[in-house]
Amino acid sequence: MKLYNTLTRQKEEFVPVEEGKVKMYVCGPTVYNYIHIGNARPMIVFDTVRRYMEYKGYDVNFVSNFTDVDDKIINKAIEEGTSAEEVSKRFIEECKKDMEGMNINPATTHPLATQEIDGMIEMIAKLIEKGYAYPAADGTVYYRTRKFKDYGKLSHKNIDDLQAGHRDIKVTGDLKEDALDFVLWKPKKEGEPYWESPWCNGRPGWHIECSVMSKKYLGDEIDIHAGGEDLIFPHHENEIAQSEAANGVEFSKYWMHNAFLNIDNKKMSKSLGNFFTVREVSEKYDLQVLRFFMLSAHYRSPLNFSADLMEAAKNGLERIVTAAEHIRHLQKSAAEGELTEEEQKALEESKSYQDKFETAMDDDFNTADGISAVFELVKFINTHTSAESTKGYLDALYDRFKTLCDVLGIILEKEEEMLDAEIENLIAERQAARKEKNFSRADEIRDLLLEKGIILKDTREGVQWKRA
Repeated sequence: MKLYNTLTRQKEEFVPVEEGKVKMYVCGPTVYNYIHIGNARPMIVFDTVRRYMEYKGYDVNFVSNFTDVDDKIINKAIEEGTSAEEVSKRFIEECKKDMEGMNINPATTHPLATQEIDGMIEMIAKLIEKGYAYPAADGTVYYRTRKFKDYGKLSHKNIDDLQAGHRDIKVTGDLKEDALDFVLWKPKKEGEPYWESPWCNGRPGWHIECSVMSKKYLGDEIDIHAGGEDLIFPHHENEIAQSEAANGVEFSKYWMHNAFLNIDNKKMSKSLGNFFTVREVSEKYDLQVLRFFMLSAHYRSPLNFSADLMEAAKNGLERIVTAAEHIRHLQKSAAEGELTEEEQKALEESKSYQDKFETAMDDDFNTADGISAVFELVKFINTHTSAESTKGYLDALYDRFKTLCDVLGIILEKEEEMLDAEIENLIAERQAARKEKNFSRADEIRDLLLEKGIILKDTREGVQWKRA
């Protein structure tokens, strides 16, 4: 299995630090709002990488954090007149609902930055002790960027070029020894959450959070660190500097980054009005369609999101689900008994599509070619099954098909669709619960309906509902 390593800028054979095990860290979202479709791409891509690693027999320890202390969270809390903790808790729950909709498996551990402050203070103290960091007069602690000789090895940026005017990393402030030094700990501002530290009451810088959470849950040296390409510099570059200086070993053997997502060939931004949350997409499409769309291109290629491409993804996914329904329909009335010679040959032939799938995925997780192999298997299923097929043959063929779809996170068996009368009864129960001020039950019913693909809208005229 080969993967492209951002560190070396080439494909490399994957050799884990510990045989049979994969330690993988993926930078998670900052939880101040609903996640957008740009956040969804790394979630889907690296969930698929994890699924394929498990398919190959690896025991995967998959860690993905939630950044739950940040300027954006604090600003949102001020705007709403609530606490940063309330904002982050609410949007972590909303993020988990969207992840479930996209069929993203929960991480082995989902650490929260605010619960790992002691570890951050400990690592910062170690960096000061080793001479890699220093506290300024106001209690801010900075990292001495120039002291880390390998700085720039991931982003392939030259530190002298950065000094000459690169603005990506520069932070203004007269208390720093060097313009390139970055913040490890900063003093609190009025009304902000803070923690006590040896330097001042304050909070951690963003970069130190991931270094500490990765170390705690995966160890000093990990196999794969991943995220969007926008994180290469300065976030991941700074993580390397902190972790390797503190721990004295290589931080991660492989670095994987997915490319950007564009909307109708333009960069996604709120100012252009082309900014979509996953929740908004779920009102028009089953989130399985979004997942299938994201995997239709190689993860390192820029991906363009448009209505036409989502419709194409919807149609492609329907072909796969329909083939699964076709087999299940035949299984119900299929005769027991030995496989015929013809069936044994066909089953052997169907293995070639699984081999094609593996070849694609072994080549830097080429999901686009992997999906092509699945479509070839769909065509084979449609032409090599009939009412005369034995149950054993159909079962074996379905297992092969489902195994490949499971790696891609494609759900072949949908829950039974709710009947309109059931929905109306639940809505009536929700209304009664709200009248009785039993808001927790009302929320439970809304969430249950959302899980079943039913979206509620409270209007002056009453509750309206529609299928996702």
